[in-house]
Amino acid sequence: MRTKLTMYEAIKDNDDNDHQWREKKDIESALQISRSSSLPPDKERLVSLDVFRGLTVAFMILVDDVGGILPSINHSPWDGVTLADFVMPFFLFIVGVSLAFAYKNLSCRFVATRKALIRSLKLLLLGLFLQGGFIHGLNNLTYGIDVEKIRLMGILQRIAIAYLVVALCEIWLKGNHNVSSELSMIKKYRFHWVVAFVITTIYLSLLYGLYVPDWEYQILKEDQGSTLTTFLVKCGVRGHTGPGCNAVGMLDRMFLGIQHLYRKPVYARTKYKLSKQWAITSRRSFLVSSAF
Repeated sequence: MRTKLTMYEAIKDNDDNDHQWREKKDIESALQISRSSSLPPDKERLVSLDVFRGLTVAFMILVDDVGGILPSINHSPWDGVTLADFVMPFFLFIVGVSLAFAYKNLSCRFVATRKALIRSLKLLLLGLFLQGGFIHGLNNLTYGIDVEKIRLMGILQRIAIAYLVVALCEIWLKGNHNVSSELSMIKKYRFHWVVAFVITTIYLSLLYGLYVPDWEYQILKEDQGSTLTTFLVKCGVRGHTGPGCNAVGMLDRMFLGIQHLYRKPVYARTKYKLSKQWAITSRRSFLVSSAF
């Protein structure tokens, strides 16, 4: 009888210990869950993209500081490509890859759209502040901006527009298919390809289809007593890709106004061999003449 009682007490003690152990594990699990829910989740970063971003910033600093000394790495005036010409495409590539991670898991498309609009607006305003003419040279002790001559479309403004278009495509047009092969990836992003094809088609149609007439521009020459000299660019062509007679520049001058464009364009900086009346710079009727 005593042996049975002893065995019963031992079994009971084991059951109590097992029950206490389970309660302890349940409490520890609950504490671990509460801690994990209270702490923000660690954001996984793509290390290769961070390295590429750092290299791009280094390239940008290099070409900005050394480009004036080494023309081989400075921006190409028009034709050709140099190291400096890769900086903006690299940044656009970084923006595109980052968008794929930022909008990978969406809780609400409308909230994501609002965030994309706000970010694009911030980038646009930052571009207007940095490249619109608010910041003057170190030797020019003037402040403010001439609204009639503010540069509307700088590099950051164009990146803001590209960011908004790609973000909206990623938010609203991405499919729900699981990517397991090349074909499934194309199927998931099929509407992205459609948008890219439409934009490319419109751009090429305007570039090679629009007729560019003759037009004029003025340059203020301080070495001649701050006189305003008017130049006539004779185009009369269609599908020209030169600096003065391309359709993209014509649309910029038409919708934005020449006073809101880059103040030192290629056609104004190119050293043409001007005679007293006119100079021929190409065999495709790209003529520049000064109107005296």
